[in-house]
Amino acid sequence: MKISVITASYNSQATIGATIESFLAQTHPDKEMLVVDGASKDTTLKIVESFGSSDIRVISEPDKGVYDAMNKGLHLFKGDAIGFLNSDDTFHNDSALAAIAAALEQADVVYGDLDMVTDHQSKTLVRAWRGGHYGRYSFQLGWVPPHPTFYMRRQVAETVGDYDLSYITTADYDYMLRALALNDYRVAYLQRVIADFQMGGISTRGWRVTLRANLECLRSRRQHLNAPVVDAAFFLRFARRIFQLRSPASLKMQRSR
Repeated sequence: MKISVITASYNSQATIGATIESFLAQTHPDKEMLVVDGASKDTTLKIVESFGSSDIRVISEPDKGVYDAMNKGLHLFKGDAIGFLNSDDTFHNDSALAAIAAALEQADVVYGDLDMVTDHQSKTLVRAWRGGHYGRYSFQLGWVPPHPTFYMRRQVAETVGDYDLSYITTADYDYMLRALALNDYRVAYLQRVIADFQMGGISTRGWRVTLRANLECLRSRRQHLNAPVVDAAFFLRFARRIFQLRSPASLKMQRSR
C-alpha cells in the first residue's frame, strides 16, 4: 500500500528539514511526500530540494492558506491512502507509516495519538493528545482525533472531498467530522504515538483563536449534525481535554499503575 504524506509549507526553513528527515526515516517502503509550498520567500524550497529524494515531490505557488494547500495535495496525491504532516511537525518514530499501512489493510480510516512538544531537538513533552476510541456520537460529545495522525484510503478522500475554506482554523475538524460522522467507514484507533506536534501552530495561539475554533466547530456540527444553536459538545470540549490532553505527570502516574 502506497501512503501519501502531504506537507503544506510557507517560509518553513526553520523546521521543514526535520519534517522531511522523519518522513525519509520511515521503514515503510512504498511512500511519497508531496510538499505543497505557498511560494515561500525564504530557503524552504532549497532545503526540500537538497534531500534529492525520488520519494519527494514539490509544487510551489501562491495559495490561500494551509487548507488551500492541503486541498491541492488532495487533488495531486498518487498513493492508495493519504494523510497530512505539518511542516513544523515530525513522525514520532520510524515505524509510524508502517503501522498506519498495516491498519489500513483492515480499515478505511485510522488515527492515533499525538505528542505536543516544545521543539524537535529536545522533544520536551508539553501535552499528550490521546485519540481514544471513536463512537457514533463522539463528535456530539466533544471528541476530536488528532489531525496529524489521521490517514484514510483514497476512496474516503475522494468521497469526502475538499477542506472547507470557510473555516479559518478548524477546516481539519470539519473534514474529519464529515469523514467519520456522515459515513459508515471502518475506523481503527492506533494506540500509539504517530506524530510530534511542535507547539505554536495556527491552532495554539491564545484564547481568541480557541474561542473562534470552538465557534467554528459548533458551526460544523450545526451544518452536518443538526446541532442546536449551542450544543453539549461546545462545553464538553473543555471537559474532554481532561481525558484527551494529558500532562507528562499524569502519563507517568498512569504508567506506574
